[in-house]
Amino acid sequence: MGFGWQELLIILVIVALIFGTKKLRGIGTDLGGAVKGFKDSVTSGEADSTESNSAEKTADSAEEQSTDAKKESAE
Repeated sequence: MGFGWQELLIILVIVALIFGTKKLRGIGTDLGGAVKGFKDSVTSGEADSTESNSAEKTADSAEEQSTDAKKESAE
């Protein structure tokens, strides 16, 4: 029991009459900007976590090398 195209059209006309086309256009613009910002933050968050993981691995390997060098010089 879903909505058909006729019911959706009636609902759209009622919403347009209540809010007006300018207000709906503003809501659509704001909603689109919010979705774009969310997508950008998710993709940049994944890139940041990948970069931080590779930086941590590099730092860990550098620490291991310095520890190995200290052990060799102590022997």
